[in-house]
Amino acid sequence: MLMKPIKKELEDRGLLYQFNDEKIFELLDEWWKNFYCGFDPSADSLHLGNFIGFMVAIHIMRRGNIYTALTWWATWMIWDPGWKSAERNFLSMDVLDKNVAAISAQISKMLEKLSDFTWEKYSYRFVNNKTFYENMWFLDFLREVWKFITVNTMMNKEAVKKRIEDPNLSISYTEFSYQLLQGYDYSKMHKDDGMILQIGWQDQWWNLLTGTELIRKKYDGDSYALTWPLITDSTWKKFWKSEGNAMFLDENKTTPYFIYQYFMNTSDEDISRYLKMLTLIETEQIDEIVNQHLEKPENREWQKILAFKVVEIVHWTKKAELCKKISEFMFWSDDKMSILKELSDEELKIFQNSMWGFDYNGENFFETIVKSGLETSNSNARQSVSSGAIHINENKITDAKYDFSNDFINNKFLLLQKGKKNFRLILK
Repeated sequence: MLMKPIKKELEDRGLLYQFNDEKIFELLDEWWKNFYCGFDPSADSLHLGNFIGFMVAIHIMRRGNIYTALTWWATWMIWDPGWKSAERNFLSMDVLDKNVAAISAQISKMLEKLSDFTWEKYSYRFVNNKTFYENMWFLDFLREVWKFITVNTMMNKEAVKKRIEDPNLSISYTEFSYQLLQGYDYSKMHKDDGMILQIGWQDQWWNLLTGTELIRKKYDGDSYALTWPLITDSTWKKFWKSEGNAMFLDENKTTPYFIYQYFMNTSDEDISRYLKMLTLIETEQIDEIVNQHLEKPENREWQKILAFKVVEIVHWTKKAELCKKISEFMFWSDDKMSILKELSDEELKIFQNSMWGFDYNGENFFETIVKSGLETSNSNARQSVSSGAIHINENKITDAKYDFSNDFINNKFLLLQKGKKNFRLILK
């Protein structure tokens, strides 16, 4: 299939915020250009906020360009002043090394799985900027970097200026120097690897330009910067936050189903924008079918597609299909037991984790209800049973002395339920 020019692709998808030179798009459409994006190793997993940058990188890679995922090991040792009012806590070198390894493995896995179902090849590599600085003397850094960038320029960067001018804030020398490290990263890779483009969030713009300025002054070279916009939902909340917490791409930190259900709850006002930003569905197809969706929004058909496609890219098709089953079980199916009976042992375990279930260890009826979190005490559990609110395997239970030990289907599981929407899968 003939692809759009990269600039139009990014514009159509709402993934282009600013760039320093129109020529970059012509170069990217010619293929085999080196570009990079940096990630901080503050945790051992990327989060959904990083996923936006990952999708920008995917669109550039799809045109045959070579992606470098640069881990900001050294940069995180001081960190960007950004919009924070105080410095962040330092991490030990051992923790940083473990986080770097975990993030690199995560990106590799996503790209390998994506290649499996798109039938496209992606060229990429990993670089840790720890190697840039571990044998560099301070005097070398002054000579290689600082003499090319004036203090005046550095102080005019918006994030720095805010920290300096506000009497209630301050900025340390280390944070002030952050932009020089990011600039040197770019200039070193430009010299060593022919790197021509750095991409990042819009609030990284001035740090990106420090790199292009350093390349111009040191090597009289052409280099480029490109950013994508900060993404919020229709209520101006950062889309990758859930109740104030980042949603991680590591399934041991944030389950695939949690991400799936998050996107199932996308408002109709955001659905078209998110489909364009976070999936590879052609934008023209999205425009056409979203209009049809809005005729019957109660079916949430395009929320289902969005949720499936995001989980498919992050966790692969099998996990996306399982999340779809869980969602159908929880909210759409009238025959829940039939769905459960068709699941493998592995799938049952994933269902259990997704609905806060647990393993059975011989608890009695009331203990089980309390352990499930459906009630807070035995007396409350007794009251719920008496009122007919408790079901086992979709059968109402009203006997306070009920023995459910023989209700495990295939001697494997039973479904505990309170009301219409509160389920717990208990495994034996």
